[in-house]
Amino acid sequence: MSSAIPGLSRRALTFLQHFHDTGNVKTNDAIRALAALAQGTRLEVYRLLVQKGPEGMPASAIAQKFDLPNATLSFHLKELHQAGLVSARQDGRFIHYAAIYPAMDALVGYLTENCCGGGGCGVASESVKTSKRRSA
Repeated sequence: MSSAIPGLSRRALTFLQHFHDTGNVKTNDAIRALAALAQGTRLEVYRLLVQKGPEGMPASAIAQKFDLPNATLSFHLKELHQAGLVSARQDGRFIHYAAIYPAMDALVGYLTENCCGGGGCGVASESVKTSKRRSA
């Protein structure tokens, strides 16, 4: 089987496709995060965790706030955790979940990195400053 480019094997093409452009990693991370947030319950849970700050809150309190069965909440938290948006820590018999703020900042930064064609319009930086003030 020959490749479209003389002297380039199929293996080399696969390598180039997946590893040459380091932007693929950022893009895949953004897709994973956006997919996790593209569901109503997960988006509301994530917004609540962002509001609660770095301490987060126990899963039982989240379930109570949204009137969710434990299994349903567990599924949604697992999706947010696998997307790298929330952390989990054991505290006695409770598991506390918290938003991972650097991941949120990275996602917003990725979405706005070339805002206004890179002309420095200030729109992206102003929206990030506003959101940081609210969470502090």
